[in-house]
Amino acid sequence: MKRLDFVTLRLFVAIADERSLTRAAQREHLALAAVSKRISDLEGQLGFSLLYRRPRGIELTAAGHAFLHHARQMLDDLSRLDADMSEYSIGIKGHIRLHANTSSVIEFLPDDLGEFMDRFPQIRVDLRERVSHEIVGAVRDGLTDIGLYAGHVPAEGLDARCWRCDRLVLVTPAGHPLAAHGEVALADTLDNDFIGLEQDTSLQGLLQRGSRALDRPLRMRIQVRSFEGICRMIDRGMGVGILPERAVAAVRHGLQLAVVPLADDWARRELHLAVRDYQRLPVIARQLVDHLMRCASREGSAA
Repeated sequence: MKRLDFVTLRLFVAIADERSLTRAAQREHLALAAVSKRISDLEGQLGFSLLYRRPRGIELTAAGHAFLHHARQMLDDLSRLDADMSEYSIGIKGHIRLHANTSSVIEFLPDDLGEFMDRFPQIRVDLRERVSHEIVGAVRDGLTDIGLYAGHVPAEGLDARCWRCDRLVLVTPAGHPLAAHGEVALADTLDNDFIGLEQDTSLQGLLQRGSRALDRPLRMRIQVRSFEGICRMIDRGMGVGILPERAVAAVRHGLQLAVVPLADDWARRELHLAVRDYQRLPVIARQLVDHLMRCASREGSAA
């Protein structure tokens, strides 16, 4: 494979991600004809097909899946080489990919990342907000360096560690009958209409499992994409919700809400940090992992 180059590797990964030659060409800023020729030349060089061309897109052959695994690894190695060598330039420079769930983004990352960026102002952190099961998959597939996600989501085969803890609370309009309680269990809330997140989020899944264990349905009235959206609708009396306590504190300004701790054992959640292989991360990504863990330890000591 003397003519294999990193442009072709990046192009093949883009095709696998997009499941489309056209979208991959747009993503890599290449003409469609050039993309098609590069992939045909690559298949000719290898001696076997990497893609099935379908009317509605492409699929990887078995050989294509194997090639994709090695292509991602080679591109990751190139990225690590670039990051490691950047230490020898003026100041540390680099690019870190970070995927995090909504709880992490709202509750902890503004302070943690702000402190890190103050130390390394030339570093670019590409932060993407995703749901937890997507984050674990992105770490496993090499699409992100670091993932922050709800700890109850399985992450077999990854280097995962407990990062932070948060507590779920019931959020009601001010003056709601449950607002006067010092603590409340999920079972005591299920006669109410709920405002919640979309169905594929880890928090929504946790609540659904809790209600199924009680053999009672969760009466979802409205589902939205953000904690702020939930709080605003609760403020207008449309229902109640269950959210992380610190996230509510961050978005409740100006809203007439009551917050009641949940008594259920699962209401105390762990947020985990995961990477594929800490030792193989770029130097600056390892420094961010260390920084995030120090922030968590520091907060735990102060608690």
